[in-house]
Amino acid sequence: MSFSVAKRKRNQQLTNLKNRSVLLGVSGGVAAYKAVELVRRLKDQGASVTVMMTGAAQQFITPLSLQVASQNTVYTSLFQEPLTHISVPAAADIMVVAPATANSIGKFANGIADDILSTAFLTFRGPVVIAPSMNGKMYEHPVVQQNMKKLLSLGIIQTGPDSGPLACGEEGMGRLAEVDDIVEAVIAALTPKDLTGQKIIVTAGPTREYLDPVRFISNRSSGKMGFSLAKTARNRGAAVVLISGPTSLKIPQGLTFLRVDTSDQMLSAVREETERGASALIMAAAVADFRPASKSQVKVEKKEAASLLLSSTEDIVSCIAQGKKRPFIIGFAAETGKRIDRAREKMRRKKMDMIVFNDVTENGAGFETDTNRVVIMDNKKGVTQTKLMSKDDVANAILNHYRKINRKIKT
Repeated sequence: MSFSVAKRKRNQQLTNLKNRSVLLGVSGGVAAYKAVELVRRLKDQGASVTVMMTGAAQQFITPLSLQVASQNTVYTSLFQEPLTHISVPAAADIMVVAPATANSIGKFANGIADDILSTAFLTFRGPVVIAPSMNGKMYEHPVVQQNMKKLLSLGIIQTGPDSGPLACGEEGMGRLAEVDDIVEAVIAALTPKDLTGQKIIVTAGPTREYLDPVRFISNRSSGKMGFSLAKTARNRGAAVVLISGPTSLKIPQGLTFLRVDTSDQMLSAVREETERGASALIMAAAVADFRPASKSQVKVEKKEAASLLLSSTEDIVSCIAQGKKRPFIIGFAAETGKRIDRAREKMRRKKMDMIVFNDVTENGAGFETDTNRVVIMDNKKGVTQTKLMSKDDVANAILNHYRKINRKIKT
């Protein structure tokens, strides 16, 4: 990879934590080695990271490793620099403890302050994210569960643990949450909750329209834009229902996820959720426009499928727009070329409130990419154009436009 390409890719990385200061506490568990990757990922998001380690943590990973990763001093003792247990937490926007052992959790829950990390916890005033990691039997012990409940009642945010193979060779609940999930929890904790009280339905991915049990018609949608919208709306406080066609993406935490396959299944799921009441429907899914006119219950012979008769699928947006419990509708127009006029006509014809146009032939803005460049339009002639940026940043731009024109949302 050339230097210019590498630099451009770094510039396209998310900066949800730009200019944010993260205090990372590392306690003594086998998963402590993952703290290096966590530091790197937080820095990739734009954050400054300062690390505090317990004595036990230093048995698993060296302070030097975390100092190199964070490019900041790593604090390991109350006596390393006087009053750092007060000054360092005071400068942080958020405190993250990963891994959080049963010992550290017990100290936090009971106000014990006998090392740099537990003392800093008591002086910190801000959001705290804890990622437990320990043997499954330890995690399930009533004392640990009681300590976690106490911390959660105080507003501490928990992510993980995951279930799977443990360091001791056993299987069970106790694995440190994935680094991606911890980073997502940090972003969510620091995101203003301006969509609290809103239920937002997001569709994502392609649909499959079957010719037979083996073959189907579909498209290149990866679902990334829809998943970014769902996660961003969740981070901003909305109750999110994500309805997705087939994708390889990891299911986001903290929302309702519904998996569908065909356009009929997606329509049924969207209709059911809107009938229950919703503030907005964001149709980011690339729903197939056509299906085979007939579906065989057995595999069709090759010679019998030399030509294929198609029929149109039902238009989901039009169906929902005509419903009694019509939410605010945001649609998408993926075009080949600068056909913004087609997007405007689509918004008018289908009675949408907003539409997001993007040219899928543009470099970095097509299917399966991590970036996008869009034009956001509403039926009041408002327009927002974005530069090429991450799909999470585009999702924020779309939700910002939605907030701006939808006066029903409480501020």
